[in-house]
Amino acid sequence: MAVTPDPPARRLPLYERVKRDIAARVAAGDWNSGARLPSEHELTASFGVSRMTVHRALRELSAEGIVSRIQGVGTFAAERRPRQEFLRIHDIAEDITARGHRHRMQLLAQDAVRATPAQALGFQLRPGARIFHSTVLHFEDDLPVQWEDRFISPRFAPDYLQADLERETTARYLMRLGPATEIEHTAFAVTPPAAVRALLALGEAEDAACLVLLRRTWSNGIPATQSEFIYPGTRYSLGSRSNHPPVS
Repeated sequence: MAVTPDPPARRLPLYERVKRDIAARVAAGDWNSGARLPSEHELTASFGVSRMTVHRALRELSAEGIVSRIQGVGTFAAERRPRQEFLRIHDIAEDITARGHRHRMQLLAQDAVRATPAQALGFQLRPGARIFHSTVLHFEDDLPVQWEDRFISPRFAPDYLQADLERETTARYLMRLGPATEIEHTAFAVTPPAAVRALLALGEAEDAACLVLLRRTWSNGIPATQSEFIYPGTRYSLGSRSNHPPVS
């Protein structure tokens, strides 16, 4: 298992190369969730590095949630949470089925509302103009994993209220209308309102931290959507890797 990096990787500190190698093997499933990793002594021998190097790599992997360490017991591959790419627009139903799980959704709202001043500015409409709105709860194997709240410009989706959002996800419907040529994302953690916590089956816990993703999209210069997605922090993670601007 000795580290044999390509030339660019040779410039990385040794602990970082060990760390990346272990993280890649955990991600690839070489060590499944909960599986015990080799001991520090065994890793030191297999990588051909010092015990201090392995210790630092494992310490940082533990801080990042990739492994978990139990004093006097060992190091274990942490439970892998589904990770959602957030630099691209995608269909959560496809993500869930691709993992071999079952997706279903519950339509909570599909209506027309009057734009607030902030929404009107974002959609380039007059305050109080009519815009479309929908709220959907997504499930993975009957466990709620995403609360989705969208506002849609009638200029982009004039027939949105006629869309069958109980059979087709909003993402799939909107992507059929045209590509998002510009995307803006903001992500942060928050404890959502009690009503959202209840929908996500988080109980009454006041500290039920969730991941929030705010997204704005434009299609060929036209403001198209303003969306908010909330994920239970213990069930989902957001991540991305890209070498070029996102394309949808």
